[in-house]
Amino acid sequence: MDDLQAQYDEAMFEFSQGEYDAAAAKLKSVLEAEPHHFEAQLALGMTYYRKGDYATAIVEGKKAERLKPHDQLVHTNLSLFFMKAGDKTTAEHHGLQARISSWREESKAPDTKPADNPELQMAKPKLEPIKFPAMPWKKKPDGKH
Repeated sequence: MDDLQAQYDEAMFEFSQGEYDAAAAKLKSVLEAEPHHFEAQLALGMTYYRKGDYATAIVEGKKAERLKPHDQLVHTNLSLFFMKAGDKTTAEHHGLQARISSWREESKAPDTKPADNPELQMAKPKLEPIKFPAMPWKKKPDGKH
């Protein structure tokens, strides 16, 4: 697995240097050894996108979607790929799926409230008592208006 990780890291380095053909070749090699390597599949789609091959980017993006159908980044990428390919309707669909995926992730997120340490708590507003104006329709205790 270390060798596979090294290959993936090399592919991502090639990608970061703009060497998209070399990156694609290395990512394909990773996927031949481990067909369910999600990050490699996702990166391969983006590699083709950067090369301007939107049709192949979509094909590779769909493979990533099969691996993780509710992943936000998968749908964000597919939305981008379809938009560049000229399919606005499908791009909007994947944009919506990305948003829904982000909501799912937010609902799964652990509670991120600060600890019980009072120094980490936000300051609470100081509430002044509300003073209401005199109510002329009420009788005063002495019976006068």
